[in-house]
Amino acid sequence: MSQIRVNDLTFHYEGSYDNIFEHTSFSIDTSWKLGFVGRNGRGKTTFLKLLLGQYDYEGAISASVAFDYFPFPVEDDSLTTEAVFTSISDAPRWRLEKELNLLDVAPDALDRAFSTLSPGEQTKVLLAALFSRPGHFLLIDEPTNHLDMEGREVVSQYLNGKQGFILVSHDRAFLDGCVDHILSINRASIEVQKGNFSSWEENRRRQDSFELAENERLAREISDLRLAARRTAEWSDRVERSKIGEHALDRGFIGAKSARMMKRAKATERRQDNAAREKEKLLKDLERNDTLKITPLRHHADILVEALDLAIVYGERTVCGPLNIAIRQGERAALSGRNGSGKSSIVKLLMGEAIPHTGTLRTASGLVVSYMPQDTSFLSGTVLDYAHACGLDETLFLTILRKLDFPRVQFEKDMRDFSGGQKKKALLAKTLSERAHLYVWDEPLNFVDVLSRMQIRDLLLAAKPTMLFVEHDKTFVSEIATQWVRL
Repeated sequence: MSQIRVNDLTFHYEGSYDNIFEHTSFSIDTSWKLGFVGRNGRGKTTFLKLLLGQYDYEGAISASVAFDYFPFPVEDDSLTTEAVFTSISDAPRWRLEKELNLLDVAPDALDRAFSTLSPGEQTKVLLAALFSRPGHFLLIDEPTNHLDMEGREVVSQYLNGKQGFILVSHDRAFLDGCVDHILSINRASIEVQKGNFSSWEENRRRQDSFELAENERLAREISDLRLAARRTAEWSDRVERSKIGEHALDRGFIGAKSARMMKRAKATERRQDNAAREKEKLLKDLERNDTLKITPLRHHADILVEALDLAIVYGERTVCGPLNIAIRQGERAALSGRNGSGKSSIVKLLMGEAIPHTGTLRTASGLVVSYMPQDTSFLSGTVLDYAHACGLDETLFLTILRKLDFPRVQFEKDMRDFSGGQKKKALLAKTLSERAHLYVWDEPLNFVDVLSRMQIRDLLLAAKPTMLFVEHDKTFVSEIATQWVRL
């Protein structure tokens, strides 16, 4: 199989002095199913665009394949799905139907206008069309953002049957189901490993543990050598002073002894310098995994939210229900179901919006709620402007952002120019800065990198706040939820 080779790649955006890639070299095989991981802002999407030739750069990128990028722009979504498909691929209709069947999309979708498909169906159709183009290598950038939990499983199985792609995703279960290599952008390097995300994570954990242990050993060795060097220097000084006023023979003997001690001191100093240099090589790639904290309020009631025969009803159509739910203090309830099953409607109803419904939704008296919406389009101004407008403790808010690996340079920028992951982190930092009885999160992890997801997981397991949340990351939900509400 052919190779995609990256040699001495250096790149920075115009007007910026910080290199995103600096003298980077690696190669990947065009038959691989490659998962692409790394913290938000490390340059994953930038690298995909470099492969597409959208930016000038230093160094060289060579490949014998053509690249296709997902999400693929559809210029006229009023066309039928089949017309959109055939504008991308010349595969026959039977092939289109076969691909869509693998993706759990009904055949009649081909005859409907593309605009009438759900976002998840559109994702599946475009992936099927792009994979139907022979000789093309796919660059798939976060395809799961419009997929529910079941849709993610279907697409993961579909990708597992393909080859020749780079997949950017922060969903651990999704990656484990469909990749055979991992390309990771670390703090100070880029590395390629064989295996899925779980095997990469285990290798990184072992490497980090080794380097931490090695760092501690070298630190002790340097400390011991410094102490030995001071003692040797002190002895040498005392011996040197003892030469004054003595006989010539004694002075010769003592001088030789002093010289030997000075030689020993120099050898100790060299060993100390070598150990220090070895120590400097360590920990450069060690990811920050700072502990996050949250301080929930304690309510006097046991049941904080209760739904009795609750159903979401639009016109004559019942979207979901009737539901009977009780969320007790300390419980974390996950709303799960297909896209369009009413999850966000229930969240909005709880937050006081006029959502048509039958039945009853009750909350405890005096309940303080911290809400994290799914939408980020309203964010504008600097993060400090946002913290001030929300009445947040600015120091706490910025500290949480930094712990989520949020670059300081972003603090002065307009949030409208943030990446999707950075916008989500701003919303996460807000809700984590608030003291509340109940935390209501609507798809909090879209675009958020996998290491930050693990930090959020560890926080919730330690603090045990009362929560109602919607999330499609199966691994995260399985780790966090104490109650599943299936719609």
